[in-house]
Amino acid sequence: MIAATRVDESSLHYRGWRVVLACFLMAFFMFGFGLYGQGVYLAELQRAHGWPGTMVSAASTFSFLLTSVLVIFTDDLLARIGLRALILCGLTALGASTALLGLMQAPWQLYLAYALMSVGWTGMGSVVIATVLNAWFERRRGLALSLAFNGATCGGIILVPVLLALSSSIGFRSAMLAATIVMGVLVLPVVLVFTSWRVDATSNSPAPGGKAARHSRKKLLASASFWTMVLPIAIALLAQMGFIIHQVTFLEPLIGRASAGLAVTIMAAMAVVGRLTLGLFVDRLDPRLACAASMTSQAAALLVLLQSQSPTVLLICCAVYGFSIGNMITFPPLIIQREIGSTAFAAAMGLGTSISGIVSAFGPGVVGLVRSASGDYTTAFAMCVVLDVVAAGIVLWRPGRRRGVLRSPDEAQRNPG
Repeated sequence: MIAATRVDESSLHYRGWRVVLACFLMAFFMFGFGLYGQGVYLAELQRAHGWPGTMVSAASTFSFLLTSVLVIFTDDLLARIGLRALILCGLTALGASTALLGLMQAPWQLYLAYALMSVGWTGMGSVVIATVLNAWFERRRGLALSLAFNGATCGGIILVPVLLALSSSIGFRSAMLAATIVMGVLVLPVVLVFTSWRVDATSNSPAPGGKAARHSRKKLLASASFWTMVLPIAIALLAQMGFIIHQVTFLEPLIGRASAGLAVTIMAAMAVVGRLTLGLFVDRLDPRLACAASMTSQAAALLVLLQSQSPTVLLICCAVYGFSIGNMITFPPLIIQREIGSTAFAAAMGLGTSISGIVSAFGPGVVGLVRSASGDYTTAFAMCVVLDVVAAGIVLWRPGRRRGVLRSPDEAQRNPG
């Protein structure tokens, strides 16, 4: 039995929990600026420069698609420049992006800022966070991932209102510069002090890059286990993104603008509760079964939502839906570790994140097209229900169970699940 299995991961003195803190802060600012802050930039840049919303939205789409390409090579970057250097590159790129958003004067600078943001996602996004926590945790991996990824939701709940408030009081330019400085002050020392590979868990560290990494990606793309994890997550995220973007538009005629805003707040808060709750139990659960249950609960919530006009019922449905939102990015690393193993973990996370990111980016557009064609949201959200049910069925399929496609014999012995 290797030394890593004798470590008490439940102890607050275990260094891995300080790594979780670093990952929480990375997720807080990366998702806060890179995802939830997009709506703020759209409004403020239109107001400041008179740029059309379609141009700013196109830059956002460009950024998300570029991110989906760059994350494929995360494992190569980890092997070539190292964990800490990659995170620092991501932090520098994100800081340059947010500062440029406040200082820009020309449209071309918008695309430069969003390209830098894509580099930030590569160094501080979910692939790096999941990979480093996979190296630090074995028995409490699910709880560690849940706590770290709660930083993403907290970034939306806290950072976006702060940016809006600061923009109103001191202006968008000063707000972005001040928030960028705060990010550097909080994240830089934590990254420098806490982030590293676990020295007694080299088997959980990324494999060398180059030909080995490319070989791993080729094997992954030929693996049924990989596709029965990636495909349902991508489908579920497509439906999820479609509902989230159109949620207020659907609810406002039914319950009013204020209550629709409350529904969004409740959904976001329940995403935090859902991640924390899952984190307490997921290490003792079958991640595929738990993932299917989450997808099914979202389908059930949407189905009831379509059948009711009661404000109370609609808010409850949004709460139930929100309970599973954050967990869709928690399940993939848990399934990958159990079925594919650590040898190709970073490669699998990069490929999976890229595929699901590209597919889910079409969610808002697909829901909008179906809504326009049918005249209301009933057909569009019913489509999301079907997609969730299909995804739940696919994720329960276990080709080659207990035969991790890229696992070493020693690793299979340590973690046969």
